[in-house]
Amino acid sequence: MTSALKLFQGRFGRVALLDSDKDLVMHAHPQCHVLIKAEGADTSFQVRERLLPLTEETLVLVNAWEPHAKVHRGTHERSTVLALYIEPEWLGGMDRNLSVSGLQGFFPRPCVRIPPHVRALADRLIAGMYALNDAPASAEAHARWEIALYELMMSVIYEFSGWRDRMEIYRASLNRLADPRINRAIRFMKQHLDTALSFDELARLCNLSRPHFFYLFRECTAVSPALYFNALRMESAFGRLGGGDTSINRLAESLGFSEPNHFTRFFRQNLGIPPSEYRRTVELLS
Repeated sequence: MTSALKLFQGRFGRVALLDSDKDLVMHAHPQCHVLIKAEGADTSFQVRERLLPLTEETLVLVNAWEPHAKVHRGTHERSTVLALYIEPEWLGGMDRNLSVSGLQGFFPRPCVRIPPHVRALADRLIAGMYALNDAPASAEAHARWEIALYELMMSVIYEFSGWRDRMEIYRASLNRLADPRINRAIRFMKQHLDTALSFDELARLCNLSRPHFFYLFRECTAVSPALYFNALRMESAFGRLGGGDTSINRLAESLGFSEPNHFTRFFRQNLGIPPSEYRRTVELLS
C-alpha cells in the first residue's frame, strides 16, 4: 500500500512525499524527474533497462518522457521517497539555459551518488513541506519553500545534468526523427482523451500499418503510443484533481474509462495512490 504524506502542485510541477512498499508500472512524465530516498527501506527503479538502487547514498534521475518503473522487490519494508516532477518551463523561466531540461539527454546518468550538500538541501525541502502543513501558510512561506525547491534542483542540475553541453542536447533533439504523421497522432490523442483509444484506428489515421506506426512513434518520442497516451491522461487528471471539484466518476468518464474503478486502478498503478487520496492530500501553491 502507498500513502501520500505530502503533495504540492504549482507552476514548478509537482513534489510528492510517498510512503510505499509497492511497485509502479512502467510510465513516463513530460517533466524531468528526480527521486530521493527520504527514509525507510532502500528501493529501486528501472530506467534504461537497468535496475537502479535508491538509497541514502544515491539519486535516481529520469529525463522527461523517459520510461521508468518502481521495483520494490525483496522486502515488505516501507520506503519514503521524495519525488520531484519539475516543469522545464519553470526552470527555463528561472534560467533560459535550462530550457533543455525537457529534452532527452539532460540527465546523462540515471543513478548518481548524492553529495552531502544535496542531501542537506533535500532534507530542508522535506522539513519545509511538513512545516507548511502544520499551520496556515502565508504567501511568503510558500515563496520560501519554492526557493528551497529551486536551490535543490539547481544543485542537482549543476552536479549531474548536461546543461554545460546544452548545444549538444539541442542538436541531438533536432536529429531525432520528426514525422508529421506522428504529430497528427499526438494531436488526435490530446483531442480525444475521453475515448478508449484504438491504436489500430490511430495507425490507419496516419496511413501506416500498426507495426510501422509503433516503430515511428517510438523513434519520434522515445516511448510507445500507449505510454504517451497514459501520460497525457495522468497529466489531465493531476490538473483537474488539484484545481477543480469534478467528481471522480465524471473525471473517469472524461478520460475514457468505462467505470470509475478502472480509472482508480490506472491512477494507482501509475502513482501508487487512488485519485481520491491525491485530491485530498494535494496542496496548490500559486
